[in-house]
Amino acid sequence: MKKKPLILVTNDDGITAPGIRNLIELMNEMGEVVVVAPDSPQSAMGHAITINSTLHCEKIKVTDGPQLEYSCSGTPADCVKLAVNELLDRKPDLCVSGINHGSNSSINVIYSGTMSAAVEAGIEGIPAIGFSLLDFNWNADFKPLRNYIQQITREALKNGIPKDVVLNVNFPKLKEKDIKGIKICRQAKASWVEEFDKRTNPMGREYYWLTGTFINEDKGEDTDEWALKEGYISIVPTQFDLTAHHSIQQLNTWNL
Repeated sequence: MKKKPLILVTNDDGITAPGIRNLIELMNEMGEVVVVAPDSPQSAMGHAITINSTLHCEKIKVTDGPQLEYSCSGTPADCVKLAVNELLDRKPDLCVSGINHGSNSSINVIYSGTMSAAVEAGIEGIPAIGFSLLDFNWNADFKPLRNYIQQITREALKNGIPKDVVLNVNFPKLKEKDIKGIKICRQAKASWVEEFDKRTNPMGREYYWLTGTFINEDKGEDTDEWALKEGYISIVPTQFDLTAHHSIQQLNTWNL
């Protein structure tokens, strides 16, 4: 009898978030599931890891199902490191991260705890996918995504993901009947125009609240932002080799 694939599930919204609970349910239909996720929200933590304080990890059960679940006091990247090095007796066949409450398209991938968990898995040599829905609502409707998530996951398990690449999958906030399909995309060139809202607390101490406006500078029709705006699911193959290879030749002309 063929052994079920071992699937590691994690996220950045915390182990009780509806997004990860939906993802666990879907992965239970596809393999043997182990969940290692933060015990509290860790959004926008990027690839932070814990080095100056202790980590705590507790075996818990949030919802019924065959999955093993561990709640971790650390970041999303910590969760993957702990899973691979301490909690699992074999390397996962796949790591899935999410489903994130909110977009991780374009430049958002840099700040994303969801994608950093997937990237950490990729660094460990584990095929990995980050799933995100363009809806920050805690009670977002994840049902329209379910068939697509299983389709993408099946294809990843069947065909493998290219070496040193992780998949960044974003879903538009649409009903299933209105989703036009899936597009393989590049990351759009975009940025945040940021502002700090300066306030004063009741004790008279000033504090700042980060706000900003997302600016898409990319008019291409092969980007994740274009696909999502047009009603498609975007998949961006994302690499963690940050070398700007195209610049090496130019830098070699410097008098160094």
